[in-house]
Amino acid sequence: MAATSPSSVGEHQPQPGLRERKKIKTRIAIRRATCRLIAEQGYDATTVEQIAAAAEVSPSTVFRYFPTKEDIVLSDEHSPAMAAMLRSRPAGESALESLRLLMVQSLRTVPAGECGETVQRAKLMVEIPAVRARMTESLSVTAGMLTEVLAERTGRDPGELELRVFTAAVLSALREITLYWGERGCQGDPLALVNRALATLETLSSGPRLQDTSPE
Repeated sequence: MAATSPSSVGEHQPQPGLRERKKIKTRIAIRRATCRLIAEQGYDATTVEQIAAAAEVSPSTVFRYFPTKEDIVLSDEHSPAMAAMLRSRPAGESALESLRLLMVQSLRTVPAGECGETVQRAKLMVEIPAVRARMTESLSVTAGMLTEVLAERTGRDPGELELRVFTAAVLSALREITLYWGERGCQGDPLALVNRALATLETLSSGPRLQDTSPE
């Protein structure tokens, strides 16, 4: 089954206004400056003051967009589209298959200019405990967002334990995929790792079906 294309998802999303585009541009500038500085001098040696100077913004602006240095490394501009992509999947598709395609599509649509950031992120996940810990926190937030969407699709309560555990398990698999890839020098195809990891989950449980309704 083909994944929903970014263009078809984008057609249903309002285009950002000038102010939002400026914010995105600033976020990207901060991230790229951080990526370059870390590549040149290492994570611990890179300060927020240096990042601000390289991005031509003030340190307070950096903190306004990113509460911690770890957030700069881990963030991207694709997360807001994840909920829309998940909502666009066919109603009869299993939740596990929808999330698999969501991960695959997200990886396929990473712009060429951000591939270096993706590799650096995976390596820092392995090397820096603070980045790894922040990644876990970030995935918890993402899990909550995706659980809400799956609840809408299934008629379930978003607070239902089974639904929360299912979504958390899938995103924990994503965390382990990133670590596994980073530990091996980011060699190999991450798409193949996604398929391999979620096939493992599928053998354990088929997950809730998107057409299911809450038990009476």
